[in-house]
Amino acid sequence: MSRYRWRGARPARRGGALAGLALGLLAAGPAGAVTVYVSNEKGNSVSVIDAATMQVTATWPVGRRPRGITVGRDGTLLYVCASDDDRIDVIDTATGKIVRSLRSGPDPEQFIAHPSGNPLYIANEDDSQVTVLDIEKNKVVAEVPVGVEPEGMGLSPDGTVLVNTSETTNMAHFIDTKTFQVIDNVLVDARPRFAEFSQDGKWLWVSAEVGGTVSVIDVASRKVVRKITFKIPGVTDEQIQPVGVRLTRDGARAFVALGPANRVAVVDARTYAVEKYLPVGQRVWQLAFTPDQKQLFTTNGGSNDVSVIDVEALKVLKSIPVGLLPWGVAVSPR
Repeated sequence: MSRYRWRGARPARRGGALAGLALGLLAAGPAGAVTVYVSNEKGNSVSVIDAATMQVTATWPVGRRPRGITVGRDGTLLYVCASDDDRIDVIDTATGKIVRSLRSGPDPEQFIAHPSGNPLYIANEDDSQVTVLDIEKNKVVAEVPVGVEPEGMGLSPDGTVLVNTSETTNMAHFIDTKTFQVIDNVLVDARPRFAEFSQDGKWLWVSAEVGGTVSVIDVASRKVVRKITFKIPGVTDEQIQPVGVRLTRDGARAFVALGPANRVAVVDARTYAVEKYLPVGQRVWQLAFTPDQKQLFTTNGGSNDVSVIDVEALKVLKSIPVGLLPWGVAVSPR
């Protein structure tokens, strides 16, 4: 598992229009200035939502089976994994037009960028690898073999450690971003879907869809220190399938999408106790905060809508109809 295929020199950590892709979203503006983008997996489209009015303002066609989605720091470019087309579409958010396609490796599902904005790390579900892409050159730098059906992609805040989760191997693979080598493999519960680092980089939260748990991993020792379970009255254990995870910047809370349980769990991130279950749409999948973290948007694939959660009040504000089978969600300050 520590082997990798090298494709040339590692790209320089440049700035420019692509700098700050993904992680730059934490730099924030008011919720009223925010645009939300939702990838519709079966609709082959992206829904554009004005967070202030909570209304869909546009629907843009993209490649086939769009899933992973992220946006640049200044909000001018949107990046979408077109999984069935084996590419990443780059969209001009001013026009909604695809202006560029990036190499992705086969069947890209989720991706994440280095804090500098380059390179991009892409999970290739059908090829058991992570592709490292120089965005500016559109050049594959390395292909890192991981477990079977890689999906979740997490990156430490300092950009030195990349984590990929493999759905079938049931592992979180720790990858050194300087050498592109797997440095450790941590066994978690069945079908891990998502990996999220705490803001201080000390903890990694990994959801297990079939296992029904979230593992909290000590990053320094790479040991599982806690497994969080969920119980909802009237909902079977089989319906409780953790997928998307988001942590607040202050480290106080975690929000966990529970799939066909149609709930988002609110977890005290210090005690690991579940505080509350928020009812949302059907088959809740991914989550994204507004930059000020006052609102949380959820994609609900079974009901073809997005739920808006008031983070402070822990209350669902609205359901917004979008395209067919909404999957990913990204937030921009524009």
